[in-house]
Amino acid sequence: MRALLTLALTASAFAQIDIGSRREIFVDRHLIDRLDGASLRLQTPVEKGTVLALDRPWEGAFCAYFTVLKDRNRYRLYYRCVPNSGQDGRIEEATCYAESPDGIRWSRPDLGLYEVQNTRQNNVILAQKAPFSHNFTPLLDTRPGVPPSEQYKALAGTSESGLAAFVSADGIRWRKLREEPVLTPARETRYDSQNLAFWSESEGSYVCYFRTFKVLPDKRHVRWVTRTTSTDFVHWDTPVEMSFGDAPPEHLYTNQTSPYFRAPHIYVAIAARFFPGRQVLTEDEARAIHVDPKYFQDCSDAVLFSTRGGQRYDRTFLEAFLRPGLGAENWVSRTNYPALNVVQTGPAEMSFYVNRNYGQPTAHVGRYALRLDGFASVNAGYAGGEMLTKLLRFRGRTLEINYATSAAGSVRIEIQDGEGKPVPGFSLADCREIIGDQVVRNVSWAGGGDVSNLAGKPVRLRFVLKDADLFSLRFRD
Repeated sequence: MRALLTLALTASAFAQIDIGSRREIFVDRHLIDRLDGASLRLQTPVEKGTVLALDRPWEGAFCAYFTVLKDRNRYRLYYRCVPNSGQDGRIEEATCYAESPDGIRWSRPDLGLYEVQNTRQNNVILAQKAPFSHNFTPLLDTRPGVPPSEQYKALAGTSESGLAAFVSADGIRWRKLREEPVLTPARETRYDSQNLAFWSESEGSYVCYFRTFKVLPDKRHVRWVTRTTSTDFVHWDTPVEMSFGDAPPEHLYTNQTSPYFRAPHIYVAIAARFFPGRQVLTEDEARAIHVDPKYFQDCSDAVLFSTRGGQRYDRTFLEAFLRPGLGAENWVSRTNYPALNVVQTGPAEMSFYVNRNYGQPTAHVGRYALRLDGFASVNAGYAGGEMLTKLLRFRGRTLEINYATSAAGSVRIEIQDGEGKPVPGFSLADCREIIGDQVVRNVSWAGGGDVSNLAGKPVRLRFVLKDADLFSLRFRD
């Protein structure tokens, strides 16, 4: 009997999720045991307008593969610039750079590094380096101990060249880390869109996600995502194909997977979902917006998915995260492609950027905003609903939530013990009703908000919501 009890306790301990003092957002069901009258709701990004018109002579309708980095007090934007359509990786392609003090107002510095279109008064940081300007994708390396001369890194290349590694001390002047590619071509590998990498604090390695083609049982080839890892950015492990569980296979042109900056153990992807041959515009409609004749027979939008490391993505939401929207210009091929990375642009706001009006004279970069942590939420309507978490262990003194209610709505939280019973003093009846809309709100009960006596013990959180959204939770000191 004692052996069976020990085994049961051991199994219970393994079933607990240790969240420590990490922030948890609701892009997946990782913490959720049960929803009753509540559901996970995908949020809707708010369009904030154009931040960069791609109207310089060396830019144009076919600029693509944008990356945004928040670098201390500066925001950096990198992208392919090329005025005309043509072969991937050709000599005419260059890499451009823009910067911003706030992620909202952007400018192009005159760098004078390369002569392009008969002038050095431009914002080009890489040119005449075919094929690497086709998809040059930088990262800010956060690995502890990285040399200052290599604090910026990038991957770039095509199927023919493989992926070369670049490094920089300032994010503007770049050199190859070595002449040989760090990732060589393989079967079903293209490397012809963004090949992105970052240092993962939670996995203790560099992680690289790139596009491959998956052969389905019916012999169709669909654009897919594969990943690999490295401890030094030079030697990479054997790539593994990502899994999407039971989600239907769809063409993912870019994946844009990156650690969410407020919860870096969760990688969020705002991916370009591509529908080849799904034509919306007539030829007359295409001529009216002056789109290149080769670029209106397809359409695309953006979807949201996530991963906590390893080779599985979680597609909690199959619906579009970003719809193309009103206007014929939004229903052409290879438009609506999100830039890599989400960045904070205000005390309660984060932004991502989207390549719009591809193949058209009006090509530009648009900004979209969400509240902090606001990719998705646990939502309940006026009739009310509940969420019960799985068994958790935490570290900290207070429970902090990011939430919003209507004037009639509310949020209340109960802390339960490992057997599902309310902890005395932390029952639903003890909880002080929460009404309002705040990114940071400390939860309190009749006896106060100090939960440190429960730290390290197995507990469940019961959220009771009425006309309310819960965006994130976190225990902290």
